[in-house]
Amino acid sequence: MAYGTEDRETQYCFPSINSSCIKGKRSRHEYNVLYVFFSLLSAWTVFLNLLVIISISHFKKLHTPTNLLILSLAVADMFIGLIVIPIEAIKLTETCWYFGDKFCGVFIKTLGLLLSASLCNLVLIAVDRYVAVCCPLQYPQKITTTKTLMSIILCWFCSIAYNTAIVINNGYFDTFHRTGVCYGECPYMMSFAWRAGDLILSFVSPCIVIIMLYLRIFYVAQRQVKMINLLLNTGKSTMEDTLKKKSESKAALTLGIIVTVHLLCWIPFYILSLSGSTVNTAVMSKFLTWTLYVNSGLNPIVYALFYPWFKKAVKYIITLRLCKPASSHVDIFKDDH
Repeated sequence: MAYGTEDRETQYCFPSINSSCIKGKRSRHEYNVLYVFFSLLSAWTVFLNLLVIISISHFKKLHTPTNLLILSLAVADMFIGLIVIPIEAIKLTETCWYFGDKFCGVFIKTLGLLLSASLCNLVLIAVDRYVAVCCPLQYPQKITTTKTLMSIILCWFCSIAYNTAIVINNGYFDTFHRTGVCYGECPYMMSFAWRAGDLILSFVSPCIVIIMLYLRIFYVAQRQVKMINLLLNTGKSTMEDTLKKKSESKAALTLGIIVTVHLLCWIPFYILSLSGSTVNTAVMSKFLTWTLYVNSGLNPIVYALFYPWFKKAVKYIITLRLCKPASSHVDIFKDDH
C-alpha cells in the first residue's frame, strides 16, 4: 500500500489527488512488527470476550441480572477487538486512511458507540452492585432479568442516538465542509463545545455516579463484615446468610476492580482531549487511545482471576463438553471435586 518511486521522495496516500495527505515512512521491519502485534491483540481481545459471551449465554445458572450486564460489556469489548482494533491498526501502521470519507463517519460512530456502551454498562453494573450490597432484601424485586434487559437495550439505543448526533453535527458526512483535512485522513473532529459537552455527559457524570456508588458499596460491605464477625462470635448468624453476604461483597470487589481499571484508562484520555493539538499531544493521544482498546482485553483476565465459574466454563468450552446433551443445565457453581 506504499506509494512513491524512491524512499527519498515524498510519498502521498493518493498520488492522483491534489489534496492527498502525505504518507509517513516506515521500514519493512516496522510494518511486520506492528501488524503482528495488532493481529495478536485483536485475536486475544475477540477470543477472550467470546469465551465470556459463550459462557454466560450457554449456562442457565449464569442467566442472572449481573451476568447479563457483564455479557453486554463483553459484547462491546469483543466488537472493539473485531472491528476497531484492526481498522485503527491499519490507520496507524499505514499512516493513511484508505476507506473513504463516508466510512470514516461510520467508523467514528461505531467507535463512539462501543466506548459509550461500555461506560454505560459500567454505570449499570455499579447500580446493580449497589442494590445487591446495600439493599439485599429488596434486590430480587428491584433488579429483575426483564428490567436489566430493558436497561441494556436503552443503554445501547441512547449510545447509538448520541454518537449519531456527534457524527452528523461535526460534519463527518459533509466532505465539502471538512476544512483543514487532507484526503486520506480520518481525524476525530469535534468542536470545543462538543468536546466539553461530551466530557461532561459521557465521562464526568457517569464517573461521579460510579465512584459515589462504589464508595457507598465498600462502606456498607465493610460494615457488613464487622456485623458478620460479631454475629459469628455470638453464634447468631446462619452459615447461609454469612456466605451470601460474603459472596455479594466479593462480587462488588471484583466488579469494582474492573471499573477502576476502566477509569484509569479513560481519565487521562478525556483530560487530553481538551488540550491543544501539538505534536506531543498527538503522540500521547494515540497512546492513550490504544490503552482504551487494550483495556477491552483485560476484563476477561479479571473474571478468570476472581470468578471460579468462568474458569470452569472455559474448561467446558475448550474440551467441547458444551456439545453434550443438557450441558446448559450444569451447575457451573458446583465444585467438581
